[in-house]
Amino acid sequence: MNNPLLVDFTAPFGTAPFDQIQPSDYLPAIQKAIELGKAEIEKIKSEPTITFENTIEALDHSGKLLNRISAIFFNLNSAETSEEIQKLAREISPLLTSHSNDILLDSVLFNRISHIFNLKDELKLSVEQQTLIEKTYKSFARNGAKLGKVDSEKLRAIDQELAQTSLKFGENVLEETNRFIHFESQESALDGLPEGIKEAAAQLAEEKGHPGKWAFSLDYPSYIPAMTYAKNRELRKTLFMASGTKCAKGDELDNQEVIKKILHLRDQRAKLLGYANHAEFVLEERMAKSPTQVLAFLESLLEKAKPKAQEELKELALFAQKIDGLEKIEKWDFAYYSELLKKERYALDDELLRPYFQLEKVVQGVFQTAKKLFNLEFKPNESIPVYHKDVTAYEVIDESGNHLAVFYADFFPRPGKRNGAWMTSYKGQWKIGINSERPHISIVCNFTKPTKSKPSLLTFNEVTTLFHEFGHALHGMLADGNYESLSGTSVFWDFVELPSQIFENWCYEKECLDLFAAHYQSGEKIPEELIEKIKDSANFQQGYQTLRQLSFGLLDMAYHSKDPDSIESIVDFEKGIMSKTDLLPKVDGTLMSTSFSHIFQGGYAAGYYSYKWAEVLDADAFELFQERGIFDKEIANSFKKHILSAGGQEHPEVLYERFRGRKPKQDALLKRAGLKD
Repeated sequence: MNNPLLVDFTAPFGTAPFDQIQPSDYLPAIQKAIELGKAEIEKIKSEPTITFENTIEALDHSGKLLNRISAIFFNLNSAETSEEIQKLAREISPLLTSHSNDILLDSVLFNRISHIFNLKDELKLSVEQQTLIEKTYKSFARNGAKLGKVDSEKLRAIDQELAQTSLKFGENVLEETNRFIHFESQESALDGLPEGIKEAAAQLAEEKGHPGKWAFSLDYPSYIPAMTYAKNRELRKTLFMASGTKCAKGDELDNQEVIKKILHLRDQRAKLLGYANHAEFVLEERMAKSPTQVLAFLESLLEKAKPKAQEELKELALFAQKIDGLEKIEKWDFAYYSELLKKERYALDDELLRPYFQLEKVVQGVFQTAKKLFNLEFKPNESIPVYHKDVTAYEVIDESGNHLAVFYADFFPRPGKRNGAWMTSYKGQWKIGINSERPHISIVCNFTKPTKSKPSLLTFNEVTTLFHEFGHALHGMLADGNYESLSGTSVFWDFVELPSQIFENWCYEKECLDLFAAHYQSGEKIPEELIEKIKDSANFQQGYQTLRQLSFGLLDMAYHSKDPDSIESIVDFEKGIMSKTDLLPKVDGTLMSTSFSHIFQGGYAAGYYSYKWAEVLDADAFELFQERGIFDKEIANSFKKHILSAGGQEHPEVLYERFRGRKPKQDALLKRAGLKD
């Protein structure tokens, strides 16, 4: 029988044949695709002349089959994994690392690239082609192409070990998340929880074989409401400790030594390539440019946010003492009393808003927002195969009726899916001659599931999460470049959050909310007074929330700019770095680092600051929409042209200035967060 991954995909738009793929298909498909990829590289090397087209361009267009198969495999390893898939990942990952190193450390290939790089100013090339030359050259140079044979072999060994160790980190986090379940036998233990959350907890207990009880997991739709609404302080503490000690218990899932190993390997790699540390290596290819500039940026925000955060915490402590006689706020108390204070101050809480945010209607609202801004249509297409029954596939069509992209939406938690929310791609976008290959984009979330009596009703935070991830998806779907490596989200990592974070802003605007926010039972539109309360409460505890984000950015930067040999204890190191941002008492046994997947499994190592960096850009950019109208077509077209469709064709500073007409300013962010003097 033919391997479905190695024949032409015949599903609509050449989408992945999820309905045909078996786990046993992946390894032979990857091996064959590597073999074909090697042949493509040999063909490039054997060309008697050296031109931009037969070297730089040909290299960018090579390896498409391997990219496609590995994207399918690793996306499923995050969204729909199993022990079999995880075992395969440990086998496949070193093969891909080895193949990548074979290309990047090929001296003949690098000599051809260097030849074009040295001639680039003499060649009559477009800006995009010039960018491709520079990116290709730097990619090779920054990954060991200039190293001698001995050091090249060292780099190979480091990369193999890093790939495996990062996988191990993620597997431990997923296993620990799935392993925890907490049951309550008495309904009185659930005081304060909304009926919908109680019903979901009862449903989870039934699924786990304990009908008549209530169950809580570490999945966000279970964990966050319990921490926010449960009067039962012991329940909150139990869940907090389970989450806060994730992979930090000294057992076989403990990630502390895994972190040390990752840090040592990254540091060795950076030094081998001539950099002082991993942060210096990463930031050479970022808008921020250096650890010094990142730290200056974070410290400037810290200076403004910390006094406000201290005021907010003092106010919360007095509030908790007044209503419950609480002498000291602990970390498991913060969300609960914050929600009560918010409700008292604004007469607003998530449960008041939740009935207006039925998932299906919010999804349609996101689509309508994209239509009003960018003339996009989203049509469900049941003939496109999906990898799980909860996934919906859409065809995306532009204003002329042309096929633009395929979009997959995957919204609910399950054991094979890691926590959090993310956008990813199953197929990139590029052009060869007159043929334009369109992208296949996915967003994966962990939203509140429907219950027997209620549809999926989102918290406002889940609404903004959906808009955020959809902003990333637009960056992918509207991509319009010639080269896949410069297309869509292939931009500097401190620029990639601009499209996602700016899209969140529409959630706070009446003109947008009126498109979809309607009561799931009565159909009544969300009252204007609630919209005003949403806007009024947007700055609630922004000092504290800003401080929290800064703490993660500072921890990440410290891990990747300090000598790993100086980190004897992950516990002590984390405590030392976060002491200047942590305003609540440290809880013994808890560690944030051991489940900090963004930097130890994902791509945000020495880049977590990007969220705050991009907030400056998104606040500054959205200010223009506010001035001209949030659905102003001229501004939307400019944002589409210069940001969303341009991808990484030019330096992000150039693209941003072209859209905004000037460099970004911090003023809009400080004003939005209530931190401006």
